[in-house]
Amino acid sequence: MILDSKIPKGPLEQKWDNYKKKAKLVNPANRKKLDVIVVGTGLAGSSIAASLGEMGYNVKSFCFQDSPRRAHSVAAQGGVNAAKNYKNDGDSVYRMFADTLKGGDFRAREANVYRMAECSLHLIDQAVAQGVPFGREYGGYLNNRSFGGVQVSRTFYARGQTGQQLLLGAYQALMRQVGKGTVQLFSRHEMLDLVVVDGKARGIIVRNLDTGEIERHAAHAVVLATGGYGKIYYLSTLAMGCNGSAIWRAHKKGALMASPSWIQVHPTSLPQSGDYQSKLTLMSESLRNDGRIWVPLKQDENRPPNDIPENERDYYLERRYPAFGNLAPRDISSRAAKERIDAGFGIGPLKNAVYLDFSKAIKEQGKDKISEKYGNLFDMYLKITGYDAYKEPMMISPSAHFSMGGLWVDYELMTTVPGLFALGEANFADHGANRLGANSLLQASVDGYFIAPYTIANYLADEIHTGKISTDAPEFEQAENAVKDQIKDLINIKGTKTADHFHKTLGKLLYDYCGLARNEQGLKYAIQEIRKLKQEFYREVKVSGQENTMNTELEKAGRVADYFEIGELMCYDALTRNESCGAHFREEFQTPDGEALRNDTEYQFISAWAWTGENGEPELIREPLIFEEIQPTVRSYK
Repeated sequence: MILDSKIPKGPLEQKWDNYKKKAKLVNPANRKKLDVIVVGTGLAGSSIAASLGEMGYNVKSFCFQDSPRRAHSVAAQGGVNAAKNYKNDGDSVYRMFADTLKGGDFRAREANVYRMAECSLHLIDQAVAQGVPFGREYGGYLNNRSFGGVQVSRTFYARGQTGQQLLLGAYQALMRQVGKGTVQLFSRHEMLDLVVVDGKARGIIVRNLDTGEIERHAAHAVVLATGGYGKIYYLSTLAMGCNGSAIWRAHKKGALMASPSWIQVHPTSLPQSGDYQSKLTLMSESLRNDGRIWVPLKQDENRPPNDIPENERDYYLERRYPAFGNLAPRDISSRAAKERIDAGFGIGPLKNAVYLDFSKAIKEQGKDKISEKYGNLFDMYLKITGYDAYKEPMMISPSAHFSMGGLWVDYELMTTVPGLFALGEANFADHGANRLGANSLLQASVDGYFIAPYTIANYLADEIHTGKISTDAPEFEQAENAVKDQIKDLINIKGTKTADHFHKTLGKLLYDYCGLARNEQGLKYAIQEIRKLKQEFYREVKVSGQENTMNTELEKAGRVADYFEIGELMCYDALTRNESCGAHFREEFQTPDGEALRNDTEYQFISAWAWTGENGEPELIREPLIFEEIQPTVRSYK
């Protein structure tokens, strides 16, 4: 298979305009004849469902939560990037493009990255029009702050609740269309399979999570906006319900998975505090604007932080990366924290954390100013840990967070299955091997509001003569029967171990051997161990309850079954990439001072993987990355 990224011709800054000029349109009278399924109601899902509904298409919107407002976009804290240059500090679309390309370690397409930066300008205007309460200066101008990996202030924020406020805007737009009848909403429904008819995506099989009923839904196009799969590590910043099943089941129906091993570990999570913890809490990266990260100079230090004098502290990010200091990108900051913790300088009861200290900022700016910027985050920290961050440093630790990998998509955000689109974190497209902070909300929003409405219409223009898609097609029956068989098989195992047990075991295996650092020996070991664990799962998992009722254990078992296969592919992906780039750090490929050693000569490509069956090895297909505007350089933040 040869992958066609469909990058438009012309200068970089004109590619998106050239595409829009030539994209096919659908007459308003014909739009009502066309059905579109959207799975997921986060920022990407709600915005595309609302946009298509407003355009006049018949949209079905699905989410497994009890309300679209509970999609995980709500948890994003710090902000959303836009190259508005309100601070007059030298920002521009080009600079944002360059920062993002470099931050992703030159493992993303130039055209996709530039388009995201270009669309960022419109997003802020749209969000303000929706009523998103961004932070403002005294004079009324929207305020900005900095995030990791950049030297300008381009992050717009609504205190520490930016994702929630943006999602409320998208939710309002979605519910307006639900009220108008252009969007039909199916909450508490989980997609369990993609239906492909004559090579095109034509529908999905879903399970009603309240009744257990299996349903068929047909459409002319299917959009997956189901987020990432970082929860595969079990302990992560993601909610327990986040999962990779929708994109994985689409992968098994022919959609390629791109760069699955590129999962971001966020540097500022709260540390694990015990064996029975199921989730870690994210503390916004924005805290690194004013907080200074340090560890004691003495190993196994037990003195309280305020008793450790200044000359006995190691501000290791400021020491190693003086140009960016505490705002070094996430991959570098997380790896540096792990290095200090592994070397015996970790702090806290489990010695698994580093300090994030605001004493200098409070002294210089005053407590009220710090409270104005981060008050809700400090309150959250106090409630969870019992410590007052105004009086002593926070304890933070790296934690699995965001999937840069996902379904392979072309410039139109369409997968290798015609008619199947993937938006937001469900695709791999814009972040390369490492996402810059505040680009996640941006990508999800621009995919749904500004890009997919053009590209999906371009596809649907050729579907106006297709007629209604019937759910009576044999492909629907086969997919439904396969889903029912899998559910029965899981319930009938009647083993002795919970799905959570297997998820936790898999998560630790992946974190140890395919996490912040990887090597050939460990990855080969992990592949074998994952296969053994998968076999044990199908012998020993216990799924209590029935198939035709609400059954959360059944939901979890299905998702963990997919995680085994995703985890194995992650290890294959990491094993075949003999270089270090972004979140992918192979211990065999590093500089003498411990920095990532990229290999552009042999690995300047996107890895796209094809499913070859239950017992087959995945097939690697390469999409070469061509850089015409900025030539890859050694990434340095020193």
